[in-house]
Amino acid sequence: MASTAPPSRTNSRVNYANNEIHDLSTVQSVSAVPSVYYPEKSFADIFPPHLLKKVISEVVATFLLVFVTCGAASIYTEDMKRVSQLGQSVVGGLIVTVMIYATGHISGAHMNPAVTLSFACFRHFPWIQVPFYWAAQFTGAMCAAFVLRVVLYPIEVLGTTTPTGPHWHALVIEIVVTFNMMFVTCAVATDSRAVGELAGLAVGSAVCITSIFAGPVSGGSMNPARTLAPAVASNVYTGLWIYFLGPVIGTLSGAWVYTYIRFEESPLAGKDGSTQKLSSFKLRRLQSQSIAADEFDNV
Repeated sequence: MASTAPPSRTNSRVNYANNEIHDLSTVQSVSAVPSVYYPEKSFADIFPPHLLKKVISEVVATFLLVFVTCGAASIYTEDMKRVSQLGQSVVGGLIVTVMIYATGHISGAHMNPAVTLSFACFRHFPWIQVPFYWAAQFTGAMCAAFVLRVVLYPIEVLGTTTPTGPHWHALVIEIVVTFNMMFVTCAVATDSRAVGELAGLAVGSAVCITSIFAGPVSGGSMNPARTLAPAVASNVYTGLWIYFLGPVIGTLSGAWVYTYIRFEESPLAGKDGSTQKLSSFKLRRLQSQSIAADEFDNV
């Protein structure tokens, strides 16, 4: 008699390791134990036709993220009566929310090299596409910073994030707040049991809340691209290493913790044995529509 025990974590990793996907629309069939040799992936599998659209989506989303957050911070530095410290945090959370709903179904709305790295490390995103996403994110951020340099002249400090105290204080703050952001992101973007329609609101709220706390200490960057771009445009590089190391540690640890505590289940097994993996901000209405269509067919 065949065993009916659920697969272990290790076996689940093996079974789905090569079938991690990024888009809800992509569905791949997997077997419990591979019995045949699968040839190497084709060029189209590695570089899908819509990769360029994803890259452009990331450029636009990251441009708007940096343009709005650094613009608000620049105006605050020049005149605190026009934009408050709280206003900066609210602006940051709102732009993240808006971009998730606007581009999440296209590129996943990463807008952050550390987030892309964490998704790739935990097999929610193909490694081969990581350099393209990083290039898009830094390109969008740099363009936004230099546009701000022109339109906000003569303001010279364009929303740079620098530590206000000891560097290790800022580093710890960046690790903790980025952990929080990535923990929430993994919950709503990679777990099919989460309320997907609220993904943008959840992540945006996490960014807003942590920025209120972290802003006065470290600037609340949580994003290497968001820090590097205004630093280059403003020629201010104080504590730059903090905003590369902190977000990377924070996102990796946040993703690891959520991966550890989530239930050990195979991802969204379908009737035909196919599986789906939610690795970006795909609204669950697509999933609901699929279920409704199946029910209609059965009537």
